[in-house]
Amino acid sequence: MKFSIKYSDLDKKNTNCLVFGLFENIEIYGSLKSLDKQSNGYITKTINSKEITGEINQFLVLYDIPDISAKRIILFGCGKQHEFNVRMYKKILKKSLKIIDQFPIFNVNYFFTELNVEELDIYWKIRFAIEAIQNTLYCFDKFKTKKSKVFASLNNIIFNIQRNDDILYGETAIKHGLAISKGIKYSKDLSNTPPNICNPSYLAFKAKQLSLKYSGVMSTSIVDNNDMNNLGMNAYLSVGKGSKNKAIMSIIKYKGNKSKSSKNIVFIGKGVTFDSGGISIKPSLNMDEMKYDMSGAAVVFGLMVFISELNLPLNVIGILAGCENMLSGKSFRPSDILVTMSGKTVEILDTDAEGRLVLCDVLTYVKKFNPDIVIDIATLTGACVVALGNDVTGLMSNNSQLARDIETAGYQTHDKVWQLPLFQEYYGSLESNVADINNTGGKVAGAITAACFLSKFSEKYVWAHLDIAGTAWTSGRKKRSTGRPISLLSQFLLNKLGR
Repeated sequence: MKFSIKYSDLDKKNTNCLVFGLFENIEIYGSLKSLDKQSNGYITKTINSKEITGEINQFLVLYDIPDISAKRIILFGCGKQHEFNVRMYKKILKKSLKIIDQFPIFNVNYFFTELNVEELDIYWKIRFAIEAIQNTLYCFDKFKTKKSKVFASLNNIIFNIQRNDDILYGETAIKHGLAISKGIKYSKDLSNTPPNICNPSYLAFKAKQLSLKYSGVMSTSIVDNNDMNNLGMNAYLSVGKGSKNKAIMSIIKYKGNKSKSSKNIVFIGKGVTFDSGGISIKPSLNMDEMKYDMSGAAVVFGLMVFISELNLPLNVIGILAGCENMLSGKSFRPSDILVTMSGKTVEILDTDAEGRLVLCDVLTYVKKFNPDIVIDIATLTGACVVALGNDVTGLMSNNSQLARDIETAGYQTHDKVWQLPLFQEYYGSLESNVADINNTGGKVAGAITAACFLSKFSEKYVWAHLDIAGTAWTSGRKKRSTGRPISLLSQFLLNKLGR
C-alpha cells in the first residue's frame, strides 16, 4: 500500500474515489462544500433526500456527479460532532476500507483530515489514519492453504491537505506512521506464530535475521544455556528446565549515536514462548492463548524495527528473554529456593509466576550496559487484567519522571497506560521465612506485588515495568496479537528526540 499527501485544486482530482466524513448536523464544509458548489448543489440535494443522516457507520456512494471528474464519492456518517474522538475516527477509517473493498477502487483520496478530531493537528490525523489503515489491512494467513484476498484492488491512498504549509507535517506523519506500523506488523507476526515453531531458538533466529537486515547499525548476540549457567542466572534457567527447548536470551544492539557520552536505553521483553504454568499448571480453557506469553519479546522486536526504519540517533538495546515453561521430571517446583544472578534467594510458591523469575535475572544482567533507562515489557499478571481490563496497560516505575514520560506518550498515541503504586506496604507480602523473597505476593494486588518483586532487582538504575497481560492480544475464536504498546514506546523515543 502506498501513502501520499496532496495539495491541489479539487477540479483537477481525477481518481477512483473521494472519501468524506459527514456529521449528523449534515452541514457540509471544506472541500465537500466546494464540490457541492462545483456540482451545482447536487451533493446537498442528495443529502436533503435523507439517503444519509450522518449517523455513525452509515455510508452513501455517489456516482456520476455533475462536473466532478472523480468516478465516485463516498460519504461516511461520523455521528455527533461533539462526541467525535480518536476512537471513532479510527472506527470510520476501518469501516471505510471495508466498504471500499467492495468496489474495484485502486486510488482513494481521503478527506477525513478535514474532520475536527479532538483538536488533532494534521500530523496526528494522518499518522493515526495510517496506523488504523495498516492495522485493518493486516492479515496473518501464513499457515492457511487458502490465502486472504481482501483489499486486493486498493493500492494507493492519498490524504488531502488544505494548506500548503502542512505538507512537511503530512510527510513526517507518513514516515512515522509507516515505521510504527511496520514494527507492529513484525511484532504481530512473531506473536501469532504457533509455539511449535516460535520457541526460544526461533526468537534468536529472528533477532539474527533482523541484525543482518539492518547490519549498518545493528548487531545481535546470543546468551545460551551454558552462558546463563556460568553467569549464575539460575532463576531464568529454572523456568525452562522442564522443556526440551532450552532458554536463549537474544540481545539486539542498535547504535545510532556514535557519541561516547550517549547512554543506552534498554528494553527487556518477556519471551516465554509457551506457558503451561509448570507444576502449578494452568486450566486447559484458553491455554492455547499462552503462545502469547512472549508478546513482550515480540514488542521489543517490533520496536527495534521501528528504530532502525527511522535511523533514530539513539543507542538502544533490545533483549528477547526467551524460554518455555513446561512440565517434566526436570521442572522446578513450589518450595524450591533459587539463587538469582544478583545473589538474592527466591522461594518458589507458584511456578506459574515464572515471568518475574526470567526478568529478575535479566534486570541484573543489564547493569553491565550502564543504562540510562530500562523498561521491561511483559504479559506478567492476570491481576493486571482484573485491575485494568483489556484496554489499558499497567505501568509501574521507580522514577516519577520516567513514569510521566511514558504516560505522556500513552496520552499522545491513545495507547493507554495507568500507573499503579509501589508503596512500601506492598513489599511485606513478598517476605519469605526461608529465603530473601517469595516469587509471589498472594491473591491481592498481584500486578503491584509482581512489580515490587522486579523493583528489588532494578534499584541501580531508572526503571519502568509495563504489564501488558490485558492489552497484548485479544481472546476468543478470533484471538490475535495487538502489537501494543509499540505505538506508545515509539512515541516515547520520538519525544526523547523532540520529534
